[in-house]
Amino acid sequence: MKRPNVLLRLFSGMLFVLTVGTLGYKILEGWTWLDGFYMTVITITSIGFREVHDLSDSGRLFTILVILMGFGVVAYGAATMTRFMIEGEVEKILSRRQSMKAIERIKNHFIICGFGRMGSFVCRELHLRGIPFVVVERSPEVQNKVIQAGYFLSPGDATEEDVLLAANIRTARGLVAVLDSDASNVYTVLTARELNPDLLITARAADESAIKKLSRAGADKVLSPYQTGGFRIVMGILKPTVMSFLEVAMDYEHLDLQLEEVEVGEKSIYCGKTLLETGIRRDLNLIIIAVKKKNGEMVFNPGPQTVIECHDTLITLGERTKLEALAKEGGASHFL
Repeated sequence: MKRPNVLLRLFSGMLFVLTVGTLGYKILEGWTWLDGFYMTVITITSIGFREVHDLSDSGRLFTILVILMGFGVVAYGAATMTRFMIEGEVEKILSRRQSMKAIERIKNHFIICGFGRMGSFVCRELHLRGIPFVVVERSPEVQNKVIQAGYFLSPGDATEEDVLLAANIRTARGLVAVLDSDASNVYTVLTARELNPDLLITARAADESAIKKLSRAGADKVLSPYQTGGFRIVMGILKPTVMSFLEVAMDYEHLDLQLEEVEVGEKSIYCGKTLLETGIRRDLNLIIIAVKKKNGEMVFNPGPQTVIECHDTLITLGERTKLEALAKEGGASHFL
């Protein structure tokens, strides 16, 4: 039963009792409309004031009927509201249990610590791409928002080991620390790095002084929203066409053009071949903008004789269907 329908029924029932009561006293006792309405209100609310006027026998019987009708409506409303409250709490408990069971089996996922403005945006983008993730949040109010959004939730403080372990950090692919303070992000990064040395950790730094601390704590990438936002504004002013191109290329919902990174797997058919020999540009009509070598070196605008090695990352521009074909044929181990 939907809540708006129940409220409508309660309102209709109460209106019916008030109308019948007022009309009844008007007809049976000959009272004014105000006296009849007043008598009906104090009767169904059981306030206990004295009767407006002396009642006849028929008036007393009618008053008993009004009491029973009013009690029935009030009892129905109380029972319905109680049921909604109980069902809501039970539903929350069941949802959390189902979420925790699913988290126990999840692998190669991301852990998002904090579900504020930035955390919720990250979750929305990951969900759009079909990438598994778990949200760690300690605020009960925010936890309800996570559940309502249909995301996996590991409730608790992200700085605590037990909470991160409950989020299955041992099998996680990466962690994003976007909590409400730099100190909390530093503690979270330290804890996460200790629990999983191979984890890809990205953290947000609100203060510039926290960037070095987060890097020392073990974050692979530290982002400052103010620096990033300022840079985008400057680029938008000085190079608006370039910014428009990048925004289109980075927009996942834009089907015509995508800018992606594809990590070449160990069993890839491209390992040990030159870019020309792979036929990526010829067969898939993709543009290889850069190649990040496994030692971290970045080769921009690689030539046809550039050798592709296992675990290299290809920064590629082209249609998403072609990019998916590249990932499949190349045995890619990483493709978003």
